[in-house]
Amino acid sequence: MSLEGRKALVTGGAGGIGAACATALAARGAKVVVADVDAAGAAALADKLGGTAWGVDLLDTEALAGLSLDCDILVNNAGIQKVAPIEEFEPADFRRILTLMLEAPFLLIRAALPHMYANGFGRIINISSVHGLRASAFKSAYVSAKHGLEGLSKVTALEGGQHGVTSNCINPGYVRTPLVERQIADQALLHGIPESEVLAKVMLTESAVKRLVEPEEVASLAAWIASDDAGMVTGASYTMDGGWSAR
Repeated sequence: MSLEGRKALVTGGAGGIGAACATALAARGAKVVVADVDAAGAAALADKLGGTAWGVDLLDTEALAGLSLDCDILVNNAGIQKVAPIEEFEPADFRRILTLMLEAPFLLIRAALPHMYANGFGRIINISSVHGLRASAFKSAYVSAKHGLEGLSKVTALEGGQHGVTSNCINPGYVRTPLVERQIADQALLHGIPESEVLAKVMLTESAVKRLVEPEEVASLAAWIASDDAGMVTGASYTMDGGWSAR
């Protein structure tokens, strides 16, 4: 599954799933661009991987609209979370999450496709979630954004197929990342339980396998999707949720 000669761009690449994906792609020979609003974190990882860093605020959609990208592999991973009932959910927070997790991926795909089409090869890998396929209370913006990303990914697959470009989603359950860890206090408050009980009583109740997903597990699947071996894999949503979506 060598990726020698390929250039990959990973958003939210300074930590969590993004850093794991960047590391896995680089290990297979890809030249990786680590993109993150945390410019220092992106630079530190890029130096370690022999890649380059891109300090970027993906909420600046005006700047992204005029962008042109020369990557062969695009991993749309950057994301944020807010947990609150709909009636208490600030509209500005709702818009921010949709901008970062749906509009920005659209703009990056739009910027990358001309190069991919010209070369007859491209891999769009969208880090979605089980929440792209299922819903949970108190996550209206996140669930909406991930459901939208699923649709965007499938449209990209249909348009890109004749040009050698595939587009797929990876749908993990709760992954051991700072994004998940920051939810624990909010979930405890909303459900009226101690923080120590959130994993068992909230996050892992639907999973048959009672543990968090590791970032490296997501990255291993992303690396395979990026390879030539996955040329016939497109328009798919790969669950990695411990059996959550089997219910």
